[in-house]
Amino acid sequence: MPVFWKWLAVDRKVLISFFLFLLLAGLLGAGYWLGPKLASKGEQVLPVAACDLNLGPCTVELPGGGRLRVEIGPRPIPVLKPLDVRVAFEGFQAEKVLLDFSGVEMDMGFNQVSLKPLGEGRFAGRGNLPVCVTGAMVWQATFMIEGRAGRFGVPFRFITGH
Repeated sequence: MPVFWKWLAVDRKVLISFFLFLLLAGLLGAGYWLGPKLASKGEQVLPVAACDLNLGPCTVELPGGGRLRVEIGPRPIPVLKPLDVRVAFEGFQAEKVLLDFSGVEMDMGFNQVSLKPLGEGRFAGRGNLPVCVTGAMVWQATFMIEGRAGRFGVPFRFITGH
């Protein structure tokens, strides 16, 4: 009998290792299979729009149809002064719009503006940009849009302090 118990003890370690391996493989497989199903659908960031918000309103075609018109004033866009942000959709139903300002060449912290719905596809809000000690600064204004067609970002670039 003593030999049998030694053999069982060795096999118990092997058996536990085998079951742990199977559990880990099962979890990895479930994550691989469920990951795409649980991820939000329709999230994408469009290419940077070829329009300068310092010069006036910009209009962009949206994925799946529709257009977005954005405007930030006053112009040219100043730092440390209130900015009026206006957004209008045509042929697209947006439920939520958030504007994220970020420095392209320098981290300028968290700068977001939540735009309020005005009805008829229009949103508006107020925000401001922090000052950059180096003078001219390249900014990216990304409008993060959520609607029935999904979620996506529409980035624009402009320069302040030049």
